[in-house]
Amino acid sequence: MKSAEFLDIVDSTVLSDEWGTLTRHKIRYRRRDGTWQEQVREVYDRGHGAACLLFNPETGCVLLTRQFRLPVWFSGKDPFVIEAPAGLLEGARAEERMRAELIEETGFDVSKLEFLFDALMSPGSVTEYLAFFTGTYHLKDKVSEGGGEPDEGEDIEVMHVPLARALAMVRAGEIADAKTIILLQELALRQAGL
Repeated sequence: MKSAEFLDIVDSTVLSDEWGTLTRHKIRYRRRDGTWQEQVREVYDRGHGAACLLFNPETGCVLLTRQFRLPVWFSGKDPFVIEAPAGLLEGARAEERMRAELIEETGFDVSKLEFLFDALMSPGSVTEYLAFFTGTYHLKDKVSEGGGEPDEGEDIEVMHVPLARALAMVRAGEIADAKTIILLQELALRQAGL
């Protein structure tokens, strides 16, 4: 089993290995005061991903998507989630995968993406980090209808939303996806010159 000076992995049991891998770990963790504590944690590994918010300077719009999300339905919230385009890396470089996702989901092929940062989205239970990108799009960049891959169960609505309206949607709870909120706030800070 894996260990470090502050951690011993006592036992690991795979609970599910379908779309991602859910594993229960029994660990011994050395606390800051030097004492050891046994804990049991479940960790979900589904790989890493990338997300991108594109902005159109001519229209002042951001390019968003809306799609059904089963886990959100189970949480009792609106399951048709408005979000920035994103996808799993599946072994590809983050920028390369993000470009493919943008075409697949939105139909837009942009020439340049700017890497912003990597962020852990739910570090208490999920191994995934997301590579965040931003970029500019123009209506002439449209190469397909987008909408996702039906064979993968995707049914994606493409939305062109004015930035001010998107920020108001965050405050109203209409946009509740964390990656999208982060990207919208980053763009708003840039627009404000901060």
